[in-house]
Amino acid sequence: MHERVREHIRVTGVVQGVGFRPFVYTLAGELGLTGFVGNDVHGVFVEVEGPRSEVARFREALSGQAPPLAVVDEVTGTEIEPRGDETFEIALSDSSGKRATLVSADSATCADCLAELRDPADRRYRYPFLNCTNCGPRFTIVTDVPYDRPLTTMAPFGMCADCAAEYHDPANRRFHAQPVCCPACGPRLRLTDSAGTALPDDPLRRTAAALREGGIVAVKGLGGYHLAVDAANSDAAATLRKRKHREEKPFAIMVPDVARARELCEVDEHERALLESRRRPIVLLDRRGDARVAEAVAPGNRQLGVMLPYTPLHHLLLDETGPIVLTSANLSDEPIAYRDADARERLAEIADLFLGHDRGIHMRTDDSVVRSFEGRELPVRRSRGWVPEPVPLRTAPPRAVLACGAELKNTFCVAEGPRAFVSHHIGDLENYETLRSFTEGIEHFQRLFEIEPEVVAHDLHPEYLSTKYAVEREGVDLVGVQHHHAHIASCLADNGERGPALGVAFDGLGFGTDGTIWGGEFLLADLAEFQRLAHLETVPMPGGDRAVKQPWRMALAQLRSCCGAEPPLDLGALRRNESRVPAVLRMCEKGVNAPRTSSAGRLFDAVAAILGLRDTVSYEGQAAIELEQLADRAELGHYPVRLPEPVEVGTAGAAPMSVPSGQLVRAVLDQLRRGEETGVIAARFHNGVAELIARVCDRLRDATGVEVVALSGGVFQNMLLVRRTVDALRRHGFRVLLHSRVPPNDGGISLGQVAVAAERDRRGETSPA
Repeated sequence: MHERVREHIRVTGVVQGVGFRPFVYTLAGELGLTGFVGNDVHGVFVEVEGPRSEVARFREALSGQAPPLAVVDEVTGTEIEPRGDETFEIALSDSSGKRATLVSADSATCADCLAELRDPADRRYRYPFLNCTNCGPRFTIVTDVPYDRPLTTMAPFGMCADCAAEYHDPANRRFHAQPVCCPACGPRLRLTDSAGTALPDDPLRRTAAALREGGIVAVKGLGGYHLAVDAANSDAAATLRKRKHREEKPFAIMVPDVARARELCEVDEHERALLESRRRPIVLLDRRGDARVAEAVAPGNRQLGVMLPYTPLHHLLLDETGPIVLTSANLSDEPIAYRDADARERLAEIADLFLGHDRGIHMRTDDSVVRSFEGRELPVRRSRGWVPEPVPLRTAPPRAVLACGAELKNTFCVAEGPRAFVSHHIGDLENYETLRSFTEGIEHFQRLFEIEPEVVAHDLHPEYLSTKYAVEREGVDLVGVQHHHAHIASCLADNGERGPALGVAFDGLGFGTDGTIWGGEFLLADLAEFQRLAHLETVPMPGGDRAVKQPWRMALAQLRSCCGAEPPLDLGALRRNESRVPAVLRMCEKGVNAPRTSSAGRLFDAVAAILGLRDTVSYEGQAAIELEQLADRAELGHYPVRLPEPVEVGTAGAAPMSVPSGQLVRAVLDQLRRGEETGVIAARFHNGVAELIARVCDRLRDATGVEVVALSGGVFQNMLLVRRTVDALRRHGFRVLLHSRVPPNDGGISLGQVAVAAERDRRGETSPA
C-alpha cells in the first residue's frame, strides 16, 4: 500500500493573476490528490495530500509545468500531518500581512484567444479586447494592490453573466482573469477625427482604409498611443516625420507574422523566438536589400526595428493591412501620450484619425527594444513585456532602496529583499511631463510592492533632476554613485556577480569624481567601490552641449589634439563650418566653454564627422550609429596603437593611465588622405578600438590579477564594436560579462545604483539626506 503524506507548499514569484490556482487545481485532480490552494500576500499556498510519489510529482510540476505567464521563483514544501481530505478545493484568499507577491507584465495575445478571435461561431469573434489568464493587459491597468478587478482600469466594466461564469469556474482558463470581458460587457472601440468627432461605420475597417490611403492614425495600445502609417507608403512616412518633428531617427514596423518579417529582414532562430515571445519586443534586425519599406521609415539604416502584433486590436488591424509603422505617439523628446484627452490635444496636429477605446491606461509604458547577441538578449530599452518583473539580486539589501537613475533614458529602481524592480522606460528628464511620469512612477511602484525606501541612491551630477529629486526626499539615507561605477555595477548585478571586475564603461557623458566629464573609463570595480585605472585621453568639448549636437566640433578638437596647433582644415565637415572654426579653435586653446572629456561617445562622433558622415545630429548617438552602419563587416584589419610605457596602475594613489585614443583618429585621417574606402576605414576604426580595449585590459590584468571584464555604457549598443571587443578580449584570455536583463545604456544605471547602495548600506557607508 502506498504511503499517504500531506505537504504544506509555498510558491513565490509571479503566480497571481496568471492562472496558477486553476493550474494547481487541475494538476491535483489529474494526480488524484486532495487538499486546497489559495493566494496570500506572499504568493500561493498549497496543502496537498496523497501517495508520496504523486505528491513529489505534484511539487516538481509546480515549476516545470507552470502556466505561460507564471514566473516561479521558489517552491518549498514541509511535510505535515495528513487530514484525510476527500476533495481538492480553491480556498479563500488571505490578504493580511505585508504584500510580497508580484504583478505580471503585459503579455501578447495567446493562441487560444487568437483562435476565438477568428472563429465566427465564438461570442468573442473579432472582439479587440479578449484576454485570459495566459495573456492580456496586466501592469498597465493596475491602479493599486492587491491585483483585483476593482483596483484596475477594468473596474467600470461590470461582468455579464457569461463572463462571470467563466471568471468563477476553476476549470476555465479565465478563472480570476481580472480583465475578462466580451462584446456584451467590455470596452468598445471608437474612431474619431482630430477634432474628437465620432465617425460612423466599423472603426477597424475604416482605420485600415485610411492607412491604405496614406493617412496617419493614432492607435491606442496597451501602454499608450502609437502613430501608424503604411510602412510602404513613402509620402505617408515622410509626412509623419514632418508632423512629429522626428527628422531621421528610425521608426519601428509591425508585421503580422515571422514570414512577413523575413520578407523585410534576416531573421535567425533566436531572433524569431524573440519576435514570437509573449513579451513581443521590437527586435532590431538586419534589413534585406529588397525589403519593400519606404526609405523614410529608417533612412540610410542597415537595420529595421520589427515587432509582431501583441493585442487583438493589432491582429485585427494587420489582417486588413500590410506592414505598418507603429511609433510612439508624441512629439520628439516628449513621453508617449496615454490619456485620451491629452492624446487628442498633443496629437491633433499629427494624426488624421484616432482609433481609441474606453479602457483606461494607468501606467504609460513604451515598447521594449532588444537585439540578439550569441543567442541571448541584449536589451536596448526594457519596458512593456518585462516590467514590473524583478531582477534578482545575489544578496538582499539590509534596507529598502530607491535608485533614481540617470538624466537620459531614465529608469528608476526600487529594491527590497532579493528583488530589484527596475521601472519601465521613463525617458529624458528634460521636460515637465517626463519628470511627472518619473515621480508618479516611483509612487506607483512603492504602492504596488509596498516598499518604503530608507536608502536613496542617485548620480553624482548635482544638476540632474533625478539627483535633485533624491536629495529633496526626507527621512532617508543618501548614497551618491558615480555614473560609470553604476554602469559596471549594473553589468555585475545583471550577471549575478559581485566583482571585482575590470569594468570598461564607454558612453557619452558622465560626471566624474574629479569634476571633469568622463566617458571612456577603465575601472577596477565591485559592488561597493571602484578605482579609475585608465581612461581615453581627454580632449576639449568646445561649446559644451553644443559639441554633442554638432560632431564637427569634436572632430576639430580631436584633430587639434592629435595633429598639433594647426589641424587640417580642408576636410568637408570643417569646410562646411569654416566661419565658426576660428572661434571653436580659440575655445579649445583657452579652455573657455570647452570642458575636457574622455568620452568614447564623442570619439565616435569625431570620427563620423571626419569621414564626412554627419556634421550635426538630430538624435542622440546618430553619428556613432551611422559610423557603425558604414563599416565594412568583412574588413578585419585594425590600426595599431602604442600604449604608454608601463606605468603604476592598480595601486593606491596612482594616477590613471591616459590611453592614446588620438592615435586612432590620426590613423583615420591618414587612411582618408590615402584614398581608402570610408567603409574600410570605419571598420578598421571599430576593430582598432576593440583591440585597444583588449590591450589596456591586458595591462590592467598584469597590475590587478583580475581576469573578468564587464562591458557597459551606451557605446556598447554598437553590435559591431561588441562583436569585435568580445572576440579580442577572449583571444587575450578574459571572461567577458555583457548585459542581458537591463540595457548597457543609461536605462540600466538604476539597477547599478541599487547594487552599490545595497552593498554600501551593508557596510554602514550611507549618509542622511
